[in-house]
Amino acid sequence: MEKQQQQTAPEVAATPAPLLEEQLDMDDSMKHCFENLIVIDVGANLTNKKYSRDLDSVVQRARDAGVQKLMVHGTSVKSSKEALRLSRIYPDIIYSTAGIHPHDSKSIVEEPSTWFDLEHIAQAQECVAVGPCGLDYQRDFSEPDAQKQIFAKQLHLAIRLNKPVLIHERSAQKDLLEILDKFENLPPVIIRGFMGTAEEALKYLDRRFYISLTGYLCKDKSDTGVRRLLENGTLPLDRLLVETDAPFMYPNTRASKLPQHVKTAITERSLLYLHRYCTFQRNEPCSLPAIVEMIAAFMKKTPDEVALATAFNALKLFGLS
Repeated sequence: MEKQQQQTAPEVAATPAPLLEEQLDMDDSMKHCFENLIVIDVGANLTNKKYSRDLDSVVQRARDAGVQKLMVHGTSVKSSKEALRLSRIYPDIIYSTAGIHPHDSKSIVEEPSTWFDLEHIAQAQECVAVGPCGLDYQRDFSEPDAQKQIFAKQLHLAIRLNKPVLIHERSAQKDLLEILDKFENLPPVIIRGFMGTAEEALKYLDRRFYISLTGYLCKDKSDTGVRRLLENGTLPLDRLLVETDAPFMYPNTRASKLPQHVKTAITERSLLYLHRYCTFQRNEPCSLPAIVEMIAAFMKKTPDEVALATAFNALKLFGLS
């Protein structure tokens, strides 16, 4: 989970409106714009308290928008337990992960007995991956040595359970790769919420890791970052996954630096969900189709190609039914 403080903006009011389908029926000439993409969100933080009052509606909106399955990340023992609970409330829609975010590494160091709770959660059938885990040197919530220790424990767990491992990395690639390279027989590795450079991405791709992208591509203004990764074909479709990181990483489609051809590639249906239900303060999984359409525009591919490839990758990697 990306714990970085998000940019704030005036909240977009979710004003009362007729049912979505009724509204779309008003203009038959626009129906060709409103076909659903079928997508899978491999990273939503639905255990966040921002969803405590209307989670049913959030999940239904995601489904209506075309998000067929959601992976809810566990980033601590407590949230991993809650993610597992949600996967049992919404079977075949929500799947959970179990992990200790780098920021929370010290909690396991200080209370070692809680590690056994995490192991127990990770063994559940509904838990399809270990993580997010890794290293984050942008914040000092946990000391680097504690992060490395707990990261290694989670890699051992993923190997023992033969479950994919979700990696969170910020400003720590060198140390992270040194740890990963010591392990043999690693299960599939996913670098989630990637925000690095194209050069850093190549180091992951050379190891056959997967890369998951979020709405961060709206914020990336560099010449060497995520956008370049997509535009120059560095990131192949068979290594790509998509996630919202909701309630974080709101995809600001109005960003001034977002190319015009990318803005115009977003369908009116996707914009309708995005602008009506998502804000800087609370992103939702229903924003994922807009993210997929932007990725497709950067890659010069159709949204269907990106949606199909990323959904296939998720189904294959995590064994989603």
